[in-house]
Amino acid sequence: MANLQLSKNACQLLLDGETYEMPVYVGSENEKAVDITQLRAKTGYITLDSGYANTGSCVSSITYIDGEKGILRYRGIPIEQLAQKSTFVETAYLIIYGELPNREQLKRFSNLLTQHEMIHETLKHHFEGFPPTAHPMAILSAMINAMGCFQPDPMGTGDQFDDTVARLLSKVRTIAAFSYKKSIGQPFIYPNPDFSYCANLLHMMFSVPYREFGPDPDVVAAMNLILILHADHEQNCSTSTVRMVGSSQANLFASVASGVCALWGPRHGGANQAVISMLEEIIKSKMDVQEYIRRVKDSKNEIKLMGFGHRVYKSYDPRATILRQTCEKLLAKLGIKDPALDVAKGLETAALSDEYFISRHLYPNVDFYSGIIMRAIGIPLNMFTVMFAIGRMPGWIANWREVNDDPKGRIYRPRQIYTGPTIRDYVSVEQR
Repeated sequence: MANLQLSKNACQLLLDGETYEMPVYVGSENEKAVDITQLRAKTGYITLDSGYANTGSCVSSITYIDGEKGILRYRGIPIEQLAQKSTFVETAYLIIYGELPNREQLKRFSNLLTQHEMIHETLKHHFEGFPPTAHPMAILSAMINAMGCFQPDPMGTGDQFDDTVARLLSKVRTIAAFSYKKSIGQPFIYPNPDFSYCANLLHMMFSVPYREFGPDPDVVAAMNLILILHADHEQNCSTSTVRMVGSSQANLFASVASGVCALWGPRHGGANQAVISMLEEIIKSKMDVQEYIRRVKDSKNEIKLMGFGHRVYKSYDPRATILRQTCEKLLAKLGIKDPALDVAKGLETAALSDEYFISRHLYPNVDFYSGIIMRAIGIPLNMFTVMFAIGRMPGWIANWREVNDDPKGRIYRPRQIYTGPTIRDYVSVEQR
């Protein structure tokens, strides 16, 4: 709250012949907000903002986005710099604790992650209760909740909070890999303490007994990049869900598990799966890119151009720019001739030169290329959202912490406009 300043200007609201004055606050990046916390108490009115598109639900110091200019920063540091110079572990520390770690802090944090990379053998048996058809996201959410049962104090402060953070960040990777192995009927592969965070994830997913998967450094770097770019993204659906659940003082594990469920939806974390499905459908039908673009523009067809446009960005998603370059380099390095990439490039070129898409701010977003990269790495479609969840974990933890560290924090409780029947009498079943 330190960088939140009360403006000299105020908002005047005229209602029922009365004028009410509402304070205006300004954030550190000159974002302005009308404070309506006393609106209902003073006027009897509430605001109606379906989807919360114009509602600031909190004050946060974690992530800054300027959708008009295509800016994304974690704790003030541009995403382009973090993508080029940082690692996911270092970025996670930055997001959760507010500053980049020094050498000693990074070593301690990394050691904690290694210390907690195994899951309790009793917890491992819980996987046996899921059918082979269970979606990895369902397993991930359930197992995170179960993992909280093995933590003495899932809330915690100080060193205890550090320990909880490391447990969650490290074990979620193990649970994700075990979920994948469960879905394909293969034995679990335990983490290797000599591997880095991302290399270990790939090792647990793709190694088999007596044949360890040795991840290509460029593949590890691509995985690292994907996780960094997904580490936080302001008050999206899943992050807002974590904050809402956390506001009830639910523990960190329960709150983050709710974020996994919110992320699961195709309108949120499942969007990169939709991109791959679209590209595969175009290839399968042997449809020309220009023909597909024409059909998208025709409202009668109800066809969408997946991976384009964003709720926040009104220009090119900065994460998509970074991933586009990585995608081309990785596929060239691996010698993969993926027709999906050629179709993706064609769609991007066609859309960026078409006034229909430009006028509607439909530029490629992060989902457009992340799906192609993950497919090149060998990650199956139903695991795409799980990778997203692992990447988003630091942001969820940081937002949960903000809610619980706020001494004036209250349980989240939105209002509504009721549109049901007015008062009426009960009628017995004989008279109905």
